[in-house]
Amino acid sequence: MILNYIHWNPDPEIVNVFGISIRYYGLLFVGGLILCLYILGWMFKRENIPAENLEKLSLYGIIGILAGARLGHCLFYEPGYYLSHPLEMILPFKFPEGGGIKFTGYQGLASHGGALGLIVALIIYSRKTKHRLLDAIDLIAVVAALGGAFIRLANLMNSEILGMPTTQSWAFVFERVDNIPRHPAQLYEALAYFLIFGITFSLYLTKRRYLRNGAFFGLALLLIFTARFFIEFLKERQVAFEESMKLDMGQILSIPYVLIGAGFLFYGIRKTAKSLEDK
Repeated sequence: MILNYIHWNPDPEIVNVFGISIRYYGLLFVGGLILCLYILGWMFKRENIPAENLEKLSLYGIIGILAGARLGHCLFYEPGYYLSHPLEMILPFKFPEGGGIKFTGYQGLASHGGALGLIVALIIYSRKTKHRLLDAIDLIAVVAALGGAFIRLANLMNSEILGMPTTQSWAFVFERVDNIPRHPAQLYEALAYFLIFGITFSLYLTKRRYLRNGAFFGLALLLIFTARFFIEFLKERQVAFEESMKLDMGQILSIPYVLIGAGFLFYGIRKTAKSLEDK
């Protein structure tokens, strides 16, 4: 029996103009953010929140996500290297030991760090605008999974974050890496996140009255990081020190988010129900 696996080998670079590289990763990352902000703009109008608040949220949120995702990768996955090369955490360059400078871009972003960076950014945003923190994080949570889906599609275009070997007929052969058929774990995760976005956005449209006070934030954390935890079982270990671990770093870092999400979901539903009863 001949298995027709999907042979995957796109060039991560779309075009290079005068030494400036335009890549699928950057295009999908930025495209996902723009789509999330567009939906958030509609939600802000629906809830009569000033437009200037969205501008500030966009600025703080993008900085928080990028800084958190970058530092998260450096400190969670490669602390030994980056703590001895601290400038490379914040600059898109490497400084080879033989001398010189090599442009690398920001290779290595961690979603757990990005989530933490976004939370810090939202705290700052809330203080600056007086927009109640729980209300702000609920709105962001509705679209959070959508942004995550675009990032995983970007990983797929880069042939990175590989899945475990498999003989399933839908396996991908990432030719830039090896000739082994593998689970397309990036695609699994992207599809899971699109589904989660569908759930959160549908609930926002139909059950917003009952889901406030951090309920959407809790639901998004619970669903996103539960999906991440289980999909990790189908992924190759990303760094060498994970080989001796029963759970990889992504799973270990997901557990607190799942627990925090469950807590916020319970609190938000209970708090909102009580406030509706008191009216």
